[in-house]
Amino acid sequence: MNNLPICYGIIPARYGSSRFQGKPLARILGKPMFRHVYERARKCPELSQVVLATDDERIVSSAKSLNVPVVMTRNDHISGTDRVLEAAEKLCVPEKAVVVNIQGDEPTLEPAMLSELVQPFESPEINVTTLARKIHSKEAENPDLVKVVFDRDHKALYFSRSLVPASRDDKEYELYGHIGLYAFRMKILRQFVLLGPSRLEVIEKLEQLRLLENGISIHVVITNHRCIGVDRPEDIKTVSKILQGENE
Repeated sequence: MNNLPICYGIIPARYGSSRFQGKPLARILGKPMFRHVYERARKCPELSQVVLATDDERIVSSAKSLNVPVVMTRNDHISGTDRVLEAAEKLCVPEKAVVVNIQGDEPTLEPAMLSELVQPFESPEINVTTLARKIHSKEAENPDLVKVVFDRDHKALYFSRSLVPASRDDKEYELYGHIGLYAFRMKILRQFVLLGPSRLEVIEKLEQLRLLENGISIHVVITNHRCIGVDRPEDIKTVSKILQGENE
């Protein structure tokens, strides 16, 4: 029996970016990036609705022209999660529903990853989920790739840009890279924003640490999928090749 609550997907799409201004509107194979993310998210059967959440009229106009549902949000949010909450409140998402924060710069997102992300919510004990994948030790050296460690029940113990766990000998061991997709029960999403930035969150620049510091567990789902994000304009070429390969 499927006890999965109703699930909403929200794609935060901020116009301003220090590394890539106007990133959601960047053209990839003839479409703005947000359109690729939306189309892929809509393929997830567990999501009853997928909506773009932005702070810019140019993105709103482009979304409407492409029939992408969009919600206008404030431009002073300190994180994408805050923007997701405002959009969820405007959509009147029920308190027991699940809200999925879908990164707007992941045009190669695999819809199956979203299914994996929300499936644990069949258990009433799960309040937040995220994804991780096995990585090689060389990959783990990259501070842009966040590492995660978790317990036997897959509850996250810590996230870091540094190497965790750090071995004191040369033996091989399992390492997991975090994938920045999150799903929250609506009540926990609201609680997350009300808590405000935490000490470790500020140090590591990782907002998920806010939950752990406040005793809110994060269930880590291991996936075999991976997706390539767009951080800088030069990344467009990489994701374009991936998407072209899928269409051939």
